[in-house]
Amino acid sequence: MEATYISTKEAALKWGISQRRVAILCSENRIANATMVGNMWLIPKEAQKPEDARLSETTSERPKPFLKWVGGKTQLLPEIRKFYPFNSKITKYAEPFVGGGAVLIDILNNTQVQEAYISDMNSDLINAYQVIKDSVDELILELREKQDAYLPLDSDRRKEYFYAQRETFNAIKHNPSEENRVARAALMIYLNKTCFNGLYRVNSKGDYNVPMGSYKQPLICDEENLLALSKRLQNVKIQQADYKKVDEFADDRTFVYFDPPYRPLTTTANFTSYTETEFDDKQQLELANFIKKLSSRGCKVLASNSDPKNVDENDNFFDDAYAGLNINRVQASRMINSKGSSRGKINELLISNY
Repeated sequence: MEATYISTKEAALKWGISQRRVAILCSENRIANATMVGNMWLIPKEAQKPEDARLSETTSERPKPFLKWVGGKTQLLPEIRKFYPFNSKITKYAEPFVGGGAVLIDILNNTQVQEAYISDMNSDLINAYQVIKDSVDELILELREKQDAYLPLDSDRRKEYFYAQRETFNAIKHNPSEENRVARAALMIYLNKTCFNGLYRVNSKGDYNVPMGSYKQPLICDEENLLALSKRLQNVKIQQADYKKVDEFADDRTFVYFDPPYRPLTTTANFTSYTETEFDDKQQLELANFIKKLSSRGCKVLASNSDPKNVDENDNFFDDAYAGLNINRVQASRMINSKGSSRGKINELLISNY
C-alpha cells in the first residue's frame, strides 16, 4: 500500500526549503497532522507548504543590500534609475560585477524582469548570494548564534572572538566545500557587520585581512531582510565568473549594468583588493571593448566608473576608451577615504549606449 506520510527530508525536497526548516514548522504546529514518531516527524503526503509567516504583515518585502560594500551604488541609485530601459522588449537583466547588489535589488523590487543573471569573481560573495537563495534558514540560524555570542561580550572578548572568526573564515575560504558553504557565508556576513568600515579586502594570498571595527550593537542577523532577499533571488541565475561570461546570457532583450573596480583617481587611492587580482588600465580597456561588442549585438548597456577629470581635466582615458557611447557625469559621494575631510561630492561616470 502506498505510504500516506513522508519524512522531513522528502518534504524539504518537495517544497524547496531546508529539512531543518520543515522540522521547525512541524514543532510550531504549522503543518496539519504532522506527527512525531520516536525522534522523527511524519508529514501527511498531501500536506501543503505553509506560508512563511516570518515576514511580518508590516514588512514590504522590499529587501536592501545584505552587505556593506565599498563602491556600493545605494547613493547613486536615483541617477542610475534614470537609465533603466525596461519595456515590452527589454525584459532581462544582467550584472556581471554584482558587488553589494544595490542596483540588482532595486530592479528586482521595482520591475518585472523575466530573467536575471549576476556574477562576480569574488567566490565568497557569490557563495553568500547562493546560500541566501538556497539555504536561508540555515544561514539565519548560524548568524543568530554568532549575534547571540558576540553582542554580550566586553570589548576585549569581542576582539578575541572577532579574530578567531576571521581565522576560521580564512581556513574555510581556502578549502570550500558543499558542507561548509553555509558556515562560510555566515562568517563573511558576520565579519562584514563587525569589521572596520564594512570592508572586504584580501591580501596577495587571498586571506581576508580587515581589522575589527568599533560598532556597539551591529545587526549581524537581519532575518527579515535575508528572507525577503531570498524570495527575490529565486529566479536569478548566480555564477562565480569573469564578466565576459555574461556573453552567454545577454541578447537584444537584455539590460546589462557593469560596475567594475573603479580606476583610481590618484596613486594613493588604489583600494585593493576584492579578489587576489587587480583591475588595471589594460583590463579597463578590455572591458570597454567588450561593452562595445555587446552594444553591437543590441543589448542595452550601462557602465559606471570614476571620472579622472576630477583631478586632471586633461585625462581623457574613459572619453577615449568609450568613444561613440554616451558619457554622463553625475555627482556622487565618495566614502572610501578614512579621512572625513576627504569625503565629499565628486563626479562619477555613467556610460551608456542609448
